[in-house]
Amino acid sequence: MSLGLCYIKSVEFLESLWQFILISAPYLMLGLFISGIVHQYLSVDTIKNQLGTKGMSSVFKASAIGVPLPLCSCSVIPASVTLKKNGATNGATSAFLISTPESGIDSIAMTYGLMDLPLTILRPIAAFFSASIAGFFQNQFNNTEYKEEKSVGCCHVHDHDHDHDHGSSSNSKFLSALEYGFVTLLKDIAVWLAFGILLGAMINYFVPENLFYELSATQGRLIILAIGIPFYICASATTPIAASLILKGMSPGTALLLLLVGPATNVSNIVVMQKYLGKKGVVINLLAIIFVALGFSYLTDFLYQSFSWESFMKLQEGHNHEHNDLFIVIISVAFLLLLGNALFLELKSKLNSKK
Repeated sequence: MSLGLCYIKSVEFLESLWQFILISAPYLMLGLFISGIVHQYLSVDTIKNQLGTKGMSSVFKASAIGVPLPLCSCSVIPASVTLKKNGATNGATSAFLISTPESGIDSIAMTYGLMDLPLTILRPIAAFFSASIAGFFQNQFNNTEYKEEKSVGCCHVHDHDHDHDHGSSSNSKFLSALEYGFVTLLKDIAVWLAFGILLGAMINYFVPENLFYELSATQGRLIILAIGIPFYICASATTPIAASLILKGMSPGTALLLLLVGPATNVSNIVVMQKYLGKKGVVINLLAIIFVALGFSYLTDFLYQSFSWESFMKLQEGHNHEHNDLFIVIISVAFLLLLGNALFLELKSKLNSKK
């Protein structure tokens, strides 16, 4: 390949990546902003006061609270351990541990920005059901007692249980919410989010059209399960990846399977679940996540076919826009600056931890 052709291909890919950012950045910024507000006024203390009772009420509360909560898979583990230490049942702990990473305000907003309204609605509903069903079976069949552990293993752990009241004034709380959403939370997901956006753009540009039409529905789902269960991809990062895969022929239902399984299961999460919920608890959670996600996957494809829903019009239309509003461009540049700052802070903390 000549240097001239390489240059043209590089420019075309960068243009594709920029269009990807233009489409997703406004919704991500909105999601991060709302996430900061939610985190400021919904502390772990508030949550644990709701989850101390036995029965399904605490499971439903844990599932519902976890759906919008802006915590990644690794960050939710210390929060779940805190809940368990303060008397939450195995069912409520499991429900919170599943619904929180599967969904979040930031990822829901990004789903609407890149995909469509049906998937935006189905994603948190599926997260709630998988968490609630896992919680029900935990309470019915898992009597494992909590044992104190000296440390919590995970890919990385950040302190999200800090004091939410950084000052008595509303201005101080508002600034703290902005700091959490645009600095702390973004730092947690920065590496995976950047990876997801980059990979999504690469799939969109390099992968042949209609790639997944050659695979059967079962084959596509088995591939997603084989990749999604052991490896961790945060909820926001899975969204652009799933978006690009739909453009290459993957069904909306199979994409939803990736959106659910990728964030909720990974090797580190499984190890921690075993410590606090026992081996039986791990099996229950994994089976609940897999079967509910598969059920919603087939249900999603059935709904799209039955109602003739057109999937993914937003991303398709976004690539056809030759001009973009100045406001969208400003928001996108601001997002890139914040993401760059988050990546720098994450790299800095990694280097400091090695000293």
